[in-house]
Amino acid sequence: MPEGPSIIILKELIDDLHLTRPEVLEVSGNVTTIDKDRLLNKKIIAFKSWGKHFLICFDGFTIRIHFMLFGTYLINESKKTPLELGLTLKNDQLNFYTCKIDLLEGNIGDYYDWKTDVMADEWNEKEVIKRLKLMPDINICDILLDQQVFSGVGNIIKNEVLYRIRVHPHTKVRNLPRAKLRELVKEARNYSFDFLKWKKENTLSKNWEVYQQKECPLKHKIEKKEIGKTHRQTYFCTKCQKKYN
Repeated sequence: MPEGPSIIILKELIDDLHLTRPEVLEVSGNVTTIDKDRLLNKKIIAFKSWGKHFLICFDGFTIRIHFMLFGTYLINESKKTPLELGLTLKNDQLNFYTCKIDLLEGNIGDYYDWKTDVMADEWNEKEVIKRLKLMPDINICDILLDQQVFSGVGNIIKNEVLYRIRVHPHTKVRNLPRAKLRELVKEARNYSFDFLKWKKENTLSKNWEVYQQKECPLKHKIEKKEIGKTHRQTYFCTKCQKKYN
């Protein structure tokens, strides 16, 4: 599943096309969740990202694309995988595959709060800490994947951040010391930008300290379990990562 930094890369690739209010000349694909004719001959006013969502904004509505587990995209290329949504512009083609697509009516700002987006300029640590304190009995491994608190954080970032701050994933929010709570919030953003850098360099997996690893950097054995309410695969070191009670 693409995490927030991967969606930023998609947005940057499209920004590099230097499109200025491009008109949609043709709409193709198997999508059934939107009226494709609604997009035809309409001008795109902006491309945005929020967390794991890619947003194509028109006057009065927005197309939201969620890549789920196996979604992909191609720009000015195509492949044999069934096309979910294709947009033909004057000089470019945007193709989206194996993804969830919705149409959001009205102002996109009414749907999203960028203060919780780990990649956004509007990111606000105080707001995130405020939301954390409203859910004291949630495990840290679950809260990091809550998109209303850490928009854009996925399973890789979750595992790596918890090792980076040396916190056991079964620690509950209420048991985390104040300094560790602040560190959690700060490193969720810091690691997301490291993720972005490494992804662009094609060195992301080379920098994993616990995710899909058998040993941590200190040569301790890595535990691998599906834990928390999300039941996502979690990698952690019981010697390096402290469980706060």
